[in-house]
Amino acid sequence: MIYFQTGSPNASLSHGDLKEGLYTALTLLGKKKKILAIPPDFTRLASKAGEITRYVYDYYGDKLTDILPALGTHSPMTEHQITEMFGDIPKTLFRDHDWRNDVVTLGEVPVEYVKEVSGDAVDFAWPAQVNKLLVEGGFDLILSIGQVVPHEVVGMANHNKNIFVGTGGLEGINKSHFIGAAFGMEKMMGRSQTPVRRIFNYASHHFAKHLPILYILTVVGMDKADGTLKVRGLYIGDDKEVFKAAAALSLEVNFNMLDRSMKKVVVYLDPAEFKSTWLGNKSVYRTRMAIADGGELIVLAPALKEFGEDAEIDRMIRKYGYFGTPQTLKAVRENDDLKNNLSAAAHLIHGSSEGRFTVTYCPGNEKENLTQQEIESVGFKYGSLKEMIKIYDPAFLKDGWNKTADGEEFYFISNPAIGLWAVRERFKD
Repeated sequence: MIYFQTGSPNASLSHGDLKEGLYTALTLLGKKKKILAIPPDFTRLASKAGEITRYVYDYYGDKLTDILPALGTHSPMTEHQITEMFGDIPKTLFRDHDWRNDVVTLGEVPVEYVKEVSGDAVDFAWPAQVNKLLVEGGFDLILSIGQVVPHEVVGMANHNKNIFVGTGGLEGINKSHFIGAAFGMEKMMGRSQTPVRRIFNYASHHFAKHLPILYILTVVGMDKADGTLKVRGLYIGDDKEVFKAAAALSLEVNFNMLDRSMKKVVVYLDPAEFKSTWLGNKSVYRTRMAIADGGELIVLAPALKEFGEDAEIDRMIRKYGYFGTPQTLKAVRENDDLKNNLSAAAHLIHGSSEGRFTVTYCPGNEKENLTQQEIESVGFKYGSLKEMIKIYDPAFLKDGWNKTADGEEFYFISNPAIGLWAVRERFKD
């Protein structure tokens, strides 16, 4: 059932609009005794989930007993990040999700179904794992809060992905990421119905009906007139229909379809959000369908200090690098450590240009961030941030097509996390 929905490609929902829509839905639900909120972490700051969670706290007060950021494999939030994203909500309410230890398995999606929906890309069952707090916490309402936006693993982010990946476990996350990579990322990004989504939906229907989950979904887009982020939609409900409605709007808002390919792309990674290639490689896979063969991607990454958000995944990236699908799949077959960390293997595929274009990472101070040797060791080119900013200064660029002082044309993206870029000839329905 959809309890509230509003949105359009040109909408600009205010703080008051978000609060009113949320409270309308929560009023329809009736009284609740114990609530768990599952917002995204700081890497999804643009989602407005922090603001919405504050409204939830204002509405329910001490009945909101736990807030579990959907970390997935990401690092736990710092106190500074919690304050910046969630304001003055008591920090005692926040819980850290440990994807390696704090999970239970609700059930297993059969191997036959996984094979069927993935087109025989993989041959294994998929475990529906969630943080044990969802099952053992005694909640009569679980609020899953987040943004619907194109995504490399599932096609369109959020809804039950926030549950099965955001609060998921080692095996479930590993396998879901690998299913998407094996099926083909370019066949999934921007689609609401994908093999991974169908698997998640199967799990929701068969194993998670007893969990009282309400989805609160935003659609956020860049205003091309002034370069600011605008909330284009708010959708609140407890079934697949609410996701379909939000995904349809996200496709209009977040999908940038270009008439010609980009020979040079410059992407800026906000230092408050992007500190790893695990996240920063959104610059690679969100643009790959728009970059010309032989093109160049320059990533301005002032805070790039690590490859993986997780220590073991970081080690895996350093060991195997971003050298394309054939080499990664060969490494999976021949090495147990990668075979047992399939999300890392999927990420290595996602972050590779498959040799079609070059990727130049430009981190900040080498004393604090990744060095030239480290960048080049995993298959990327290295660039000096100081020198690159002299040519491509984000402070003076607009999203979209730009020209340098000497007339060189390039395409600039200030935040790769909120969109998907494709040239028409490469995007196939």
